[in-house]
Amino acid sequence: MPEYLAPGVYIEETSFRNKSIEGVGTSVAGLVGPTRTGPLRGVPEVVTSYADYERVFGDAEDLVFDTTPVLNHTAHAARAFFDNGGKQLYVMRVIAGVNGTAANGSGGSAARASRVDGGNVLTFSARFPGNQGGYWLELNWRGGENLLRSETLAPGAARNDTTYLLQASGVAAAAGVGPLAAGQYPVNASAIVRLAGAVLEVQAERASIASTAGVGDPVAVASGQITGFTVAALPANARLTRVFARQPASGPLSDGTTAELSLGSDAVDLSAFTRGAHWGTLRTLRGTLDATGETFSVSADNHLNPGVAAPLTLPLSALAAVAGAAGAVVVQRSFAIDVRSGGRNGEVVYTYGNLSTAPTGANSLATALPATPERRQDALSSPVQCTVGAGATGATVLAALLSLCDGPALNPPAGTLDEPRYLIALQNGSDGMVPQPIDYTGETNELLGSTGLAALEDVEDIAIVMVPAAAAHAASHAGVLLAMQAHCRRMRYRVGLVDAREGMSVAQVREMRNDFDDSRLAMYHPWVVVSDPTGGRREITLPPSGFIAGVYARTDVDRGVHKAPANEVVLGALGFEQEINAFQQELLNPNGINCLRSFAGRGHRVWGGRTLSSDPEWKYVNVRRFFLYLERSIEKSTQWAVFEPNGQGLWANVRSTVEDFLFNEWRGGRLLGSTPKEAYFVRCDRSTMTQNDLDNGRLVCLVGVAPLRPAEFVIFRIGQKTADA
Repeated sequence: MPEYLAPGVYIEETSFRNKSIEGVGTSVAGLVGPTRTGPLRGVPEVVTSYADYERVFGDAEDLVFDTTPVLNHTAHAARAFFDNGGKQLYVMRVIAGVNGTAANGSGGSAARASRVDGGNVLTFSARFPGNQGGYWLELNWRGGENLLRSETLAPGAARNDTTYLLQASGVAAAAGVGPLAAGQYPVNASAIVRLAGAVLEVQAERASIASTAGVGDPVAVASGQITGFTVAALPANARLTRVFARQPASGPLSDGTTAELSLGSDAVDLSAFTRGAHWGTLRTLRGTLDATGETFSVSADNHLNPGVAAPLTLPLSALAAVAGAAGAVVVQRSFAIDVRSGGRNGEVVYTYGNLSTAPTGANSLATALPATPERRQDALSSPVQCTVGAGATGATVLAALLSLCDGPALNPPAGTLDEPRYLIALQNGSDGMVPQPIDYTGETNELLGSTGLAALEDVEDIAIVMVPAAAAHAASHAGVLLAMQAHCRRMRYRVGLVDAREGMSVAQVREMRNDFDDSRLAMYHPWVVVSDPTGGRREITLPPSGFIAGVYARTDVDRGVHKAPANEVVLGALGFEQEINAFQQELLNPNGINCLRSFAGRGHRVWGGRTLSSDPEWKYVNVRRFFLYLERSIEKSTQWAVFEPNGQGLWANVRSTVEDFLFNEWRGGRLLGSTPKEAYFVRCDRSTMTQNDLDNGRLVCLVGVAPLRPAEFVIFRIGQKTADA
C-alpha cells in the first residue's frame, strides 16, 4: 500500500468495475506451400488481398519441379480465400531443402536467376530463388535539366585543382616554364590549364599556343615546349574561363554519372579537344561526368556515340574555345529499369527510376537495388538486386550495361520501324524439386528465421491452417497432413483443413479418412473446378481448402463462429470434379467427410460441417471452433490475474469477468438456453480448489457452456388427421 510520510492531500486511482474479456479473431488463415517467388525464412508475411499476395509471392503461373509443370495451388488457394470473403492471410513459402537455406534464401533446391557481364562489373539477380525470377530488365534512358554553367575570372582568383581555359596575348618570355628555344617569346595562349600553386600547368588537351616573336604569322609552339605559366607574370588581358556541370536538383553528382553533351546547333570538330587526333564532326556525345562536373568521358560505342572509335576524356572548359559550341548543353542522362515478368513484352511488375551509371552514390545501381535493403518492405517489394564490382567506374558500368543487353533487341533489323531496346534477361532461375513433409514441418531458427509450419508459431492470431499444394503429390501428401495435424495440436487454438486428392473415389476418400482422428481437422471432397485465371487453359481443378478457408472467414464475420460453415455458396466455382449424390454422401458424412455439392437453382455449396473426430462431443466444426474461441478469449483476457493475491476478492473478480463475457455470448444467440442459467455456469470458489491448489498457487475456475449444434437433419413428421380431431 502507498506510504504517507508527510501531511497533505493524496489522490489515488482505484477501480470499481470488473475486467472485461474481448473475443479473439477466428477468421485469420495461415497458408503454407511453394510459390513462384518470395521470402523463405522469418515471420510469415500477412497479405490482405490477392494483389498483395502477387506483389510478395508472385503470380499464379505454373511451378516447374524438375522440368515438370505443376499447377500453382498455393496462389490459386490465396485467390479463392479472398474471393470467398477472407480478409487476412499469413503466407509461408516452402521449397525442397528450405531448412538448409541461408538468410537470403540461397542454399535450397530452387535457384536464383541472375546475369553477370564478362568483366564482373555488374551482377543482376532476382532477390529470391524461383522460376519467376527470370525477369527481363528494360533500360529506358531519360534526359534532365541543363547542367552546363560557366564563369570568367582573373588568374589571381583561380582555385587549385580546377581546370580552366586560359586566354592571353603577348605573354612575356619570363612567364615561360619549361624548355623553350630562344626567340620564341612572346606567345598568344589559348590553352587548357589547371592551377597548381602559383603555376597554371598546361594539360594534355589544349586549343593552341603560338609564338609571336617574329613578324608575320604566329608560329605554333611544339607540344611539350611550354608546360605552364606563372600566374604572377601573366599580362593584364589574361582571362580564365571555367565551364562545368553544376550539381543537379536530384542531388550531388557521383563520379561516373551518365550525361549527354549536345554541342550546339552546328556540328563541332572534336580535334579541337585533343592534340593531333581528328575525331570528325559530331553534335551529340554520350558519356559520364566526374564528381566535380569538370570532365566528360565519352564512350566509344556505336549505339551511344556513332563515329567515335576510341574513348575520349575532355575537360568541359575546352568548350569555351571551340567555335560553334556556344550553345552547348550538358544534361544528366539518368535511366529507369522496368522489371518485366513473363518475357520481354511481359507485364511491368516494378520500376526503378532516376538511376545513374555512377558506381556509388544515391542513384547508383548498388544503392537503388541493394542486396540487403534496410527496410523489410523494400526487401519484399523490390524484385531485383545488383552488385557492382570493386574498382568500377562510370565508364565500365555503362559498358557492362550495354554488354548485357540483348543483341537482336538492341540492333533491330534494317527496314523495320522498331526502335532499339535495352533489354537484359536474367537466366537460370528454377523452382527446384517437390517440397517434402520435412520442408512443410520447417524448423525454428532464431538466428536465420524459422521456416514452414514452424514459422506460423510466431503468429498467435492464426485460427485456420491449410496446405493445398501438398494434395497434388500423392507420395508426400499424408506426411504433410500429419505435420499440419501436429502443428494444430501444438498451437491448441487452430483448425487444419484437409484436402482429399484429385480424382479419389468414394472408397479411397473413406480409406484416407481412417488415418486421422482429430477434432482440429476437417476434411473436404471433391476438388473445385474454376476458370483458369492465367488464361493458359479453359478450366482447372483445385483443392477445396482455399475456398473453405474463405467460407469459414465469411461465416465468422457475417454470422459468428458458432454458425456451422456449411450450406454456404462456394464463390468462384464452376462446379466440382465429381458430382456427389445423396447416396454417396450417406457413405461419407458419417465418417466426417464434408462434401461439396451442386444443387439445381441453389448453386455450388458446402454440404457438410463435421470434424475428423470420433468423439461425438466434438463432432461438429462449429462447436470445436466456438470452444477454441471461448478458450482463447478467456486465456488472453485474464492474464491480469497472474500473481494477484489468491483469495475471495480475486475469485469473485474472475468469476464475474467470465460470467459477463458468457452473458454477452448468450444474449447474442450463440449459446443454447432460454435463460443464462441454462446457457452457462461459472464456479470459482472453495468448491473448485483444494487447500493443496491454494498452497501451490493455483486458481481453478470451472466453466460450463451449452453450445448450439447445427440442425444437420431437419425432420418434419406429417400424418393424416380427421376434420373433427
